[in-house]
Amino acid sequence: MRCLLAGAFALLSGLAAPFGASAEPPAVKVGCLFPLTGPGGLYGRDSAVAVQMALDDLSALAVPDYPQLDVKIADTRSKALRSVQIAQSFIEEDEIDFLCGVVSSSIARAVSAKALKHEVFFIGTDHASPSLVSEDLHPYYFRVSNDTRQSMLAGAKYIAENHRLADRPLRIAFVGPDYEYGYQAWEDLRAFLDQQDVDYEVSGEYWPKLFETDYTLYLQQLTASSSDIVVSGHWGLDLVTFVKQAGQFDLFEEAQFMNFDAGANYEIFAELGNDMPLGLVLSARHHVNWPPTERNTDFVNAFHARAGRYPSYAAQGAYAGVWAIAEAVRHAEDPSNKDHIRAELEGLVLPLPEDPKGFMSTMDPASHQLLQVQAIGRTMFNNRYPPATVQLGDWSVYFPPDSWPKLNQGASAD
Repeated sequence: MRCLLAGAFALLSGLAAPFGASAEPPAVKVGCLFPLTGPGGLYGRDSAVAVQMALDDLSALAVPDYPQLDVKIADTRSKALRSVQIAQSFIEEDEIDFLCGVVSSSIARAVSAKALKHEVFFIGTDHASPSLVSEDLHPYYFRVSNDTRQSMLAGAKYIAENHRLADRPLRIAFVGPDYEYGYQAWEDLRAFLDQQDVDYEVSGEYWPKLFETDYTLYLQQLTASSSDIVVSGHWGLDLVTFVKQAGQFDLFEEAQFMNFDAGANYEIFAELGNDMPLGLVLSARHHVNWPPTERNTDFVNAFHARAGRYPSYAAQGAYAGVWAIAEAVRHAEDPSNKDHIRAELEGLVLPLPEDPKGFMSTMDPASHQLLQVQAIGRTMFNNRYPPATVQLGDWSVYFPPDSWPKLNQGASAD
């Protein structure tokens, strides 16, 4: 099948809105699920912009053997039942070929189960649970963004390289949301610290509820814990609230604060502005100022030109999702054969904006997890990406292992 990619753009906050409408019958139907309103709405809106960017970039290539894509986006409002209902509608009424998206891993697990039941491919773009590529893995699920396990592996290596103590164990405390995402991040980090032979002891574990508004009690205990390192598992507005309230305590002076999975997401810096402390050790799944490549710079600037803001990491994941679908269908011997599509996804190699020079993101065929580079840095003054006045620098870069890291405990996450 040889046809050009279509590229019209529309959005509704209701059930679904079409992308890529065309006079010709669409060759490939894609149904994306993102929160466009409510909690996580920024991630969904950024994803929608990036989906259109990917469609336009594919179309601009004018390569005739790329498939025509008909993409619809539905607003999940971060609601699990609504998301499953939308997925059901996409499958039964729209007869889509691919599901994609989903920000929350708990919602992704439910959508993934629906995809398996109906034997429809689900391309995960912005959720981080290791469970989706371990005990919940099935032949139709693939993820094209880093998960928490890859983030925690890089974090453990960073601690091992930079914070070992010669005379006593490191005192490490963890504070994270009281649900699966937080539990798994902490469990994985400790397992990787053990693998790195880091001598440490746990100086505290703290589990505020998701979307907590008052961290006073936790901050009091953390400040009094005499920890060398405080690792956070928070993300989004929870992390913003935590950092703002921590300014009333001496936590950042008493301990080295770290967040390896979502702490350096651009919207955190934008929301905090001058309230973002310097010297924190953070990372994210995509950075506006790393890698310093033309590809990443072009992606960030093109997003800003469209949206009037710089992208959260969700944008790069959605961009990758569209490319993954297009490449898999393009190279499949028979695009109507799901076994052929699966084989192409399992062998997927994608050059993405977040890839440093000389590296391309590569799918691990066993876990269906895309393997990517993780960059960890320190917060420092940088006003090139307003309204943020802080970005990361002093980078430590960790390339992925040859396959997705598995741990004996076989636990899950977010």
